[in-house]
Amino acid sequence: MASTPIAATLAQVVSRQSWVLIARGIFAILFGVMAFAWPGLTLTSLVLLYGLYCLADGFVGLAGMSAGKLWQSILVGCVSIAAGLVTFAYPGLTALLLLYLIAAWAIMRGIFEIAAAIEFRKVIEGEFFLGLAGLLSILFGILIVMRPGAGALSIVWILGTFAILSGVMMVAVGLKVRQLAHA
Repeated sequence: MASTPIAATLAQVVSRQSWVLIARGIFAILFGVMAFAWPGLTLTSLVLLYGLYCLADGFVGLAGMSAGKLWQSILVGCVSIAAGLVTFAYPGLTALLLLYLIAAWAIMRGIFEIAAAIEFRKVIEGEFFLGLAGLLSILFGILIVMRPGAGALSIVWILGTFAILSGVMMVAVGLKVRQLAHA
């Protein structure tokens, strides 16, 4: 698919960074599984778990993508790190505020993932998985905004489902990118 020099360069950068997509997907899946394994998490535990997930997601994203100067991936990493830092700075957040923080993060992350998918379509097929993950993220954020009274336990299940589905899609696109590197 890489027919222009810019697309060929982007293909090289993206293919070297397939581990980032796969690692982010695995972190998301692990987070989702933990949310289902311990559904009775207290709000404080959810805050800490969510904060750790955001920081890990953000640092892995920045570590792998900053060398390629993919602005969308850099923004996704920064948004995730910011969400994690805010979460740790204010552990006594009310459930409603935490829900809105998660919703804002999910919506912003989704927008940037869709932008990255549009950029990736220049070099790989199957980039729609990343775009689909972005759309899922936006829908997840909107659902939280529309139903904030669902409670902390409900958000654990919703967040767990979102993390697993998003993680599977990230691993799928990472494997597709890895195939690009071997082609």
